[in-house]
Amino acid sequence: MNWGVATTTRTEGLEGRAFVALLSSFACAVPGILATRTLPSAKDRLATMMAAPLMTCSARLPVYVLLIGLLVDPSLELGPFGAQGLVMFGLYLLGAVSAMLAVWAFKKLGDRHGRPVPFFMELPPYRLPVPRAVLAAVWSSAHAFLRKCSTVIVATSVVLWLLLNLPLHGDAQLRAAGVDSTDSVAVSAYTVDHSYAAGLGRLVAPVFDPLGFDWRINVGVLSAQGARETFVATLGQVAAAEDPEQPDQALRAMTYPDGPRAGEPVFTAPTIAALLVYFVYALQCMATVAVLRRETGTWRWPLIALTYLTVLAWLMAYLARTITVLLGG
Repeated sequence: MNWGVATTTRTEGLEGRAFVALLSSFACAVPGILATRTLPSAKDRLATMMAAPLMTCSARLPVYVLLIGLLVDPSLELGPFGAQGLVMFGLYLLGAVSAMLAVWAFKKLGDRHGRPVPFFMELPPYRLPVPRAVLAAVWSSAHAFLRKCSTVIVATSVVLWLLLNLPLHGDAQLRAAGVDSTDSVAVSAYTVDHSYAAGLGRLVAPVFDPLGFDWRINVGVLSAQGARETFVATLGQVAAAEDPEQPDQALRAMTYPDGPRAGEPVFTAPTIAALLVYFVYALQCMATVAVLRRETGTWRWPLIALTYLTVLAWLMAYLARTITVLLGG
């Protein structure tokens, strides 16, 4: 895949240093965007930055693992390969191909009459790493991860917990709703279903209903705007409220409580397919938006990236759901 990315960057008129930036984005879009500083052309740099968020970063992996586990039987194999692994590979490939198409589109829009530059990559001299440099690099990465966990992810999880557990309901209100106040699981399920988070998820329901998303999925998608990993934490909190002993089974058994789909399962194959494709395209990382703002010196390009990727995510998720339904999923 790496050689494919390198060859495609040449085809799109970008030089080898753009390949390095896109390759870095497989770990995280932030260092990928920072790596575009080495590009001599401002137009090439901008095209690469706008495509970098489409490369499958490590933050998407927990979401993919959760959703693929709900969609594909772990025992299913296609030839010598496991079906779950093939789906994961397909998502990586979809992100990489989409990034190349985005590079092509922004190159055409920003440099209609430009001439392609030769493909070249400047390789550094290879030496054995110095232990001190290795430790410094490990500490830098670990420190960045811990800072992200202790700020964005933890803060978002706390806010979500509050939204999922407020307002408080007294015993009289629970009895009036037919809920046994001594049944902790029933109380938790009722609280979540009548929480501020439920109200927020139902508020945006008209946007996500065509994709088959329940209000609980809507809350997870909204929370993922800060950091993609919080989608898993959100569903975990909802599932734990419904079945603390087996949250995985709670997700599989989750149904619509009311409305025209009452009693139907939430996580059907078309819905999961739409969710997976949505996470391939959506720009759900405020750190990436902030870096785009700093590197471009304006809010114009971060807003363009956020808008085009969100619209593209919705359209592609709708297409994925439609295709899955037609295939009998």
